[in-house]
Amino acid sequence: MKNMDRWLGDGGMPVIDAVGGNFDAYGCGEDGRGWVTAGWTPTAMACNPHGIVQAGVHSVLLDAAMNFAINTELDGRDRTRATLEMKTETMRVAKAGDNLRVEGRVVRMAKQVAYAEATTRDGENQLVSRATGTFLLHREAD
Repeated sequence: MKNMDRWLGDGGMPVIDAVGGNFDAYGCGEDGRGWVTAGWTPTAMACNPHGIVQAGVHSVLLDAAMNFAINTELDGRDRTRATLEMKTETMRVAKAGDNLRVEGRVVRMAKQVAYAEATTRDGENQLVSRATGTFLLHREAD
């Protein structure tokens, strides 16, 4: 497992902090698959004029969680290069100040691409949003 401690907090993206996200843990499970968790207390910046977290902001956090999880599993200087495809669904309303948890995990790792999923849950563990994605990988030459 790669040491990703420097990416905790805003994940290296100030927008994560600005919308209230904070990556707090990562690792590889018994199956060797990368995972990451984050707390998310949405800020006013994350919300539309009605105080509801905008769907695109869900996508930002979920995309970052999937990327982080994939990078956790990669060796050396290998890393994600780009998000090739992503689908996001929002199932419940989230508002500024809500206490949310984000989790990202690798589903499958291939040579050139990786597949991941991420979820956002509320304080009652109800699913708020979820995403799946396909990511292009950069592999250092052997």
